[in-house]
Amino acid sequence: MPDSESNKSNFLDKPTFEMLFKTHFKGMVLLSNKYVKDFETAKEIAQDSFVSLWDKRETIDVSKPVKSYLTTIVYNKSLNFIRDNKKFNQELLQTENIFLFSSESETDSMLIADELKIKIESALNDLPEKCREVFQLNRFQEMKYQQIAEHLQISVKTVEAQMSKALKHLRERLINYITVIFLLWF
Repeated sequence: MPDSESNKSNFLDKPTFEMLFKTHFKGMVLLSNKYVKDFETAKEIAQDSFVSLWDKRETIDVSKPVKSYLTTIVYNKSLNFIRDNKKFNQELLQTENIFLFSSESETDSMLIADELKIKIESALNDLPEKCREVFQLNRFQEMKYQQIAEHLQISVKTVEAQMSKALKHLRERLINYITVIFLLWF
């Protein structure tokens, strides 16, 4: 029995633990990465698992391989991460769904969309006539540059230049609404 006690106290001394860490860290990271699918998170889980092993070193049964303890710790911490991350994502989705589907939100979205429509019309009306016409044919009638060039009897290069000018103008005029445009149209 004294041998077993001395084994237990010497089993995970600092040099042994450091050797264990150097030998098994990479494998534990790879094991965790199989579950969490993120290398940095897997490294954190592996490091945390070694800390847990060190903290519990006094209670480890030396008749069993330490690697099995470590593997179990990594596995459990990886599953806990997945559970906690999934829970967070579900709460986020629920919050977003409440926002997207509440009647107040729909009313607000309609008001914002109406205001945005007015701003877009105003910005379009400020464009030179040919530039506006090229833009409207492309974006609202879904004509390709070649079709617009033939329809207006101008070159494709002129269509490209007019579209570039129109888009630059709209970006400048609607810069404060870019986020709203993105949220409403995508």
